[in-house]
Amino acid sequence: MALVGVYFFSPAVHQAIDNIQPSPRGELEITDAIQELINSDKIVESVQLQGWWLDTGKKDDLLEANRIILDTNLTIDKAGNIDDKSKISGRVNIKGNTTIINSTIRGPVIIGENCHIENCFIGPYTSIGDKCTLVDADIEHSVLLESAQILEIDQRIVDSLIGERAKLEMAPQRPKALRFMVGDDSHVELV
Repeated sequence: MALVGVYFFSPAVHQAIDNIQPSPRGELEITDAIQELINSDKIVESVQLQGWWLDTGKKDDLLEANRIILDTNLTIDKAGNIDDKSKISGRVNIKGNTTIINSTIRGPVIIGENCHIENCFIGPYTSIGDKCTLVDADIEHSVLLESAQILEIDQRIVDSLIGERAKLEMAPQRPKALRFMVGDDSHVELV
């Protein structure tokens, strides 16, 4: 059983928080505040979640949640500007003011507003946020957050989460090398 992190409190929680001490981690813990409510004879109820739940703080769970949502809630809409050379198949939602040039998009896929996609393969189970740019790139089963850029990557990107304003591009110089700026608790896998 997991504590999924959705809470509804009355103002009584503020007094409970005032009455607890920081944990060994130096933080006020929500579970301690709930216990304080119980100790103060306040009504505390729980509900068992029916259906699926994933820890979307983990990449693989987030990608699985993306897959489930695209499978169950995606409406077909092609509001963007799609040229004649592009091929769109399956359930695809392309938001307004997005340009698709000489690309293949195979759903389920959702592409946000104000994106530019050129010479790309966007494959099943991919969600692309607003204002993203993809040029000469192949990607599938991935999530790109707002304003991400993927430029001239000569290998397919799969099972990936690309953050806001992140930029992936091939370096023009030789010899070829890998160069990273990787944040805390990140995981990089080179295949």
